[in-house]
Amino acid sequence: MTITTASAIDVTATERAERLERAEQAWGERLAADTGSARLVFAAAGTAEGAVATRIRAGRHEWLIDEPAALGGDDAGTSPVEAALGALLACQTVVYRLYAQRLGVTIDRLELRAEGELDVRGLFGADDVRAGFAGVEIVVEIDGPHERERFDELRRTVDAHCPVHDLFSNPTPVRSRLA
Repeated sequence: MTITTASAIDVTATERAERLERAEQAWGERLAADTGSARLVFAAAGTAEGAVATRIRAGRHEWLIDEPAALGGDDAGTSPVEAALGALLACQTVVYRLYAQRLGVTIDRLELRAEGELDVRGLFGADDVRAGFAGVEIVVEIDGPHERERFDELRRTVDAHCPVHDLFSNPTPVRSRLA
């Protein structure tokens, strides 16, 4: 098995704080001038490849999502449900950084894990079984100079304002159509 990784650009805590301050200030000014500019449209496109893989394109980025052999794939990429959990963790990280900055919470180390239980009978046609996760648990390991209560307050704030957490937590209308 080959594991492919890409590393983010290393930034110092000071550089991260400056970036977050600039972004928050720019958005504050933009929204003060026109609240209509708050609505953004995000898009991704996918092309089927191999047995069941999908090449995904979003913005300037491209990656492959696949299934393991047990589900008919070539295991050439993360599975769709693992990618969804990864998107949840990535969004949580962004929102942790943003609100830690805003609330004056110092984070020395932040690691997150997500786990979801899925009954494959829903995937394979059982109408009485949900096709998606029965539930998802996020475990956050966070270190810094604050008491646990302060980090728990931050966690609650992050969960309340994380867009991908909202996708998992609340019904989102999805419309599918043929082109």
